Amino acid sequence: MEIKKGKNSGSVLMKMKGVLISFFGDLGRYAKTNILFLTFVLTSLMNGVLLRAVTVKNIFDISPILADMAVILLIGSFGYIFKPKNQFRYFMVFSIIFTLICVVNSVYYNNYVSFASFSLLKSSTQLLGVTDAVVENVMELKDFMFLFQIVILLFVHRYLKGKGYYEKVAKLEVGKERLLNTVVVGLITLGFFISTLTSTDIGRLNKQWNPNLIMMKFGAYTYQFNDLFATLKSEINPLFGYDEAAKTFREYYSEDKERQTNAYTDIFKGKNVIAIHAESIQNFLLETSFNGEYVTPNLRRLASEGLYFSNFYAQESVGTSSDSEFTYSTSLLPASRGTVFVNYFDRDYTSIQKLLKEQDYYVFSMHGNNCTFWNRNAAHMSLGYDKFYCHKESYQLDEKIGLGLSDKSFFNQSTQIIKQIKEEHSKFYGTMIMLSNHTPFNDDGTAYSAFDVTAKYTIVNEEGIEEEKVAPYLEGTKLGYYFKSAHYADEALGEFINSLDEAGVLENTVLVIYGDHDAKLKKSEYNRFYNYNPKEDDLLDESDPNYVKVDYYQYELNRSVPLIIWTKDKKYQKTVDEAMGMIDVLPTLGNMLGIYNKYALGTDIFSLKEDEHNVVVFPDGNWLTNTMYYNRSKEEVKLLDPEETIRTEFVEKNKAYAEQLISISDSIIVHDLIKKVGKENKGE
Repeated sequence: MEIKKGKNSGSVLMKMKGVLISFFGDLGRYAKTNILFLTFVLTSLMNGVLLRAVTVKNIFDISPILADMAVILLIGSFGYIFKPKNQFRYFMVFSIIFTLICVVNSVYYNNYVSFASFSLLKSSTQLLGVTDAVVENVMELKDFMFLFQIVILLFVHRYLKGKGYYEKVAKLEVGKERLLNTVVVGLITLGFFISTLTSTDIGRLNKQWNPNLIMMKFGAYTYQFNDLFATLKSEINPLFGYDEAAKTFREYYSEDKERQTNAYTDIFKGKNVIAIHAESIQNFLLETSFNGEYVTPNLRRLASEGLYFSNFYAQESVGTSSDSEFTYSTSLLPASRGTVFVNYFDRDYTSIQKLLKEQDYYVFSMHGNNCTFWNRNAAHMSLGYDKFYCHKESYQLDEKIGLGLSDKSFFNQSTQIIKQIKEEHSKFYGTMIMLSNHTPFNDDGTAYSAFDVTAKYTIVNEEGIEEEKVAPYLEGTKLGYYFKSAHYADEALGEFINSLDEAGVLENTVLVIYGDHDAKLKKSEYNRFYNYNPKEDDLLDESDPNYVKVDYYQYELNRSVPLIIWTKDKKYQKTVDEAMGMIDVLPTLGNMLGIYNKYALGTDIFSLKEDEHNVVVFPDGNWLTNTMYYNRSKEEVKLLDPEETIRTEFVEKNKAYAEQLISISDSIIVHDLIKKVGKENKGE
């Protein structure tokens, strides 16, 4: 059958053709008269994709692309407020802002496997003391690739200016119309993006506990602007939400928890205490040796003679060392935004220092670095220290290693001060903050560089005689320098203990040694450590049965730090393998010292029931027990015990517990609830 085309069908085709020609013609004219705007949009979008490519890797996910596009279009639309010849300045300003967002986050992710926060700006002055660490440990060539956006925009602007582009566009452009149209397109894009979200996604954006997850779902610019809003919100939070926070606080502490007793109750009551804040010391150091020589022989001896908590984690956040000091002292988690020592140091916390002062202890702290670093001079007074001995105010800066006074000189001078304190006070508690093992770890000719991190092995030569060979192994590597530095710190610690003994200070004194956090080395640094073949001076291939893959979970578990409680008077010789966090120190040690903090969020590890496991909650919402590690951003469980099974109720219970712990701790810190609710309870 023959199909004849009527006049109507021909007319429809002609109209469709006309519409397409008109559409593409309009599109072409739009592109020709919006070159600068489109350059801004495309380069900004590309930078967002590049940032995710070098960090969280989800470059093909549509959600973050839509989110970035919506933000770029909405911000870019306001460029049309200006005349064409002035639009370049507007787009350049935001190109610089977007580029900085990408550079800073790339740098931060390199070292902390997380993303930067505006709240860090408050503590940016703290970086002045570690400039070398920033340059040495942080910057990589790829961190500069984001500058292409500024270069391209500048090049396009000069080209257009030379062609008289802006004068031509000024005759055609109606700024208000283009602004409105661009906003509409931006809102439509935003709508498409929102349609990809779940209520859980929105809740995570609001809480912003896990920057990685937000970056993966919401893109670079939504993350950063939401972070800015959250940071500003933290400034005014104390003015709002108090009633709800106080209500939750009262409910959490509604039942008066009586102090539990166990076999370790009051064993150190009335004894002096010296707590040693061991900078960047990790647990695996105690088991590591090179050519028969252990990296930390003194720590090994103390661990074997005292109470050694081998499955202990620091729970620090962006405040690193200062977070560990705070968490150790108060049994609260670090702040979700900013650092307690900088942002919330003026709150009233119940601390081990204050509790011991109630028992007539003289309480002091010591550090060889600048007194104002991490705002310690103010924060230590807030925690309850009577005096902070620090830097040139209390020490002769006669030997420098890394960031400040060497540990050996620091300990040597401190011994004399402690001896005098012992003579003047019947009981004392002191915190000593080590420094020499702080990043950057490099061979600068200091005393610690002599420790040998080569690999010695023997071969039988052609004459049948055994011959010793030496392979470079970790010499010249960042991890190798870390081992050298840690060995020096261990030597300094050993000499300090001997000098305390000679000065008669160890009698009736308890030493508490804790690692403040891991070394902040990249995961890739460990590949050579685990997979080196000395005979070939090369790395094992991944197909080799002896090859060890350092994955996310192994890296996280390897961040464990030591906690050792030791006395000269009695050798307890006990290793505690139960998972334990820094917030558990005050309840555990406090029970031994005869003090009790009813606001502690941690657990006395010796009061756990036989079938009960402790849960270590990290500030990002991850948690672990002896049997499993939970990754909050991936909502993934890694079993640590091959005989254990994943029980949904157990996981959900601990997820809820982790969120509650983080929320309660934040409320206490932000709203100063211990002071305010305490006053209410007393009727003040």
